[in-house]
Amino acid sequence: MIEVYPKVTVLMPVYNCSQYVGDAIESILGQSFTDFEFLIIDDASNDETVSIIRTFKDSRIRLIEKPKNTGYTNSLNYGLTIAKGEYIARMDGDDISLPERFAKQVAFMDTHPEVIACGTTYSIMGSRLVKKVPIHHNDIKVQLLRRTCFGHPTVMLRNTVFDKFKIRYDPSKEPAEDYDLWVRLLAYGEFYNLPEVLLLYRVHDSQVSVKKSKKKFSNYYVIKMNVLNYLDTSLTADEGKILERIIFRQVIFYKEFEVFASIKKKLLLANKKGVFDASGFYEYINEMEYLLYKDYFLNRKAYFPKLISHYVSINSSFGFKLSPLDAIKLIVKSLIFYSR
Repeated sequence: MIEVYPKVTVLMPVYNCSQYVGDAIESILGQSFTDFEFLIIDDASNDETVSIIRTFKDSRIRLIEKPKNTGYTNSLNYGLTIAKGEYIARMDGDDISLPERFAKQVAFMDTHPEVIACGTTYSIMGSRLVKKVPIHHNDIKVQLLRRTCFGHPTVMLRNTVFDKFKIRYDPSKEPAEDYDLWVRLLAYGEFYNLPEVLLLYRVHDSQVSVKKSKKKFSNYYVIKMNVLNYLDTSLTADEGKILERIIFRQVIFYKEFEVFASIKKKLLLANKKGVFDASGFYEYINEMEYLLYKDYFLNRKAYFPKLISHYVSINSSFGFKLSPLDAIKLIVKSLIFYSR
């Protein structure tokens, strides 16, 4: 017999989400687009999550119970290896997909073969907050220089890219594993976000991203450096190290400001090839420069009188200007050798 593959594989890892998982499953089974398999991978939950899942008698559901807890990213990667659909729709066990989500994403990706990842705008449950995301590929690339570009559970992915290039989530980047994945996927195709709200996102204290927020932001800085690797910058070893410290928001030495001027010039020159939208990239570099000066003068542990002359010089050479109140604070702290 010829096996018939579904158009979409819904990939939903779950762990101890009994309070919400029923609503999440109902939102998937209630999709207007019905040609999908529903992979639910339970990471050895010790609450009623599995019992609730088993109450749903739909042949499209395929429940996989892991014998021991090995982590969220491990569940995602296992799902990628067994997914049969042309597209993979991400979903989390505490969110709600609106009924037209799959229909609209499939229609878009069917008519845009260059797009390998399609997310949507989404709203935060229990509030009026709508999380706007960049829509078009060029805007998405620029946003990746700063942060993730998708609401992870809104994304639909082209499965052939994962099979052909053996791409998987990196467990070491959790809970920023999605941001890392988007950066690596940039090499293989284009991204898009549908402007319509098609998912309701739940925020609560039990989320992995909430529990591991410190590690998340640490990984974010590493991933930001990886985005810039798409540019052929020809930085020297010293320039590369200084740029890394700037990305990580570590205070640099005054004498290294001139080095940053060289780094800035090389970054802008490297982008002449159009890797990133020119105006968006220029804005990003200027933002980086502003934060560099702000950190140097305001976010430091120790102050000394020479900082005043440093500020005058930077203001004259690069046009950086503190607010009147911050300038007064800088002068006072520098004169009294303030330290914290």
